[in-house]
Amino acid sequence: MSTKKTFSTRVDADRLKALKHLAVDEDKSIGTLLEEAIEDIVKKYEREKRKG
Repeated sequence: MSTKKTFSTRVDADRLKALKHLAVDEDKSIGTLLEEAIEDIVKKYEREKRKG
């Protein structure tokens, strides 16, 4: 993977709380979970683009 870059965004408070709990439950950092989620959504939209 390439060099990591910092970015900021706003997240609904309830979603952030759920993400923090998930990070603890999975023993992963929030950053790791966000990278996983970003990878998943990019793959999802790439598949949809190929279908359409």
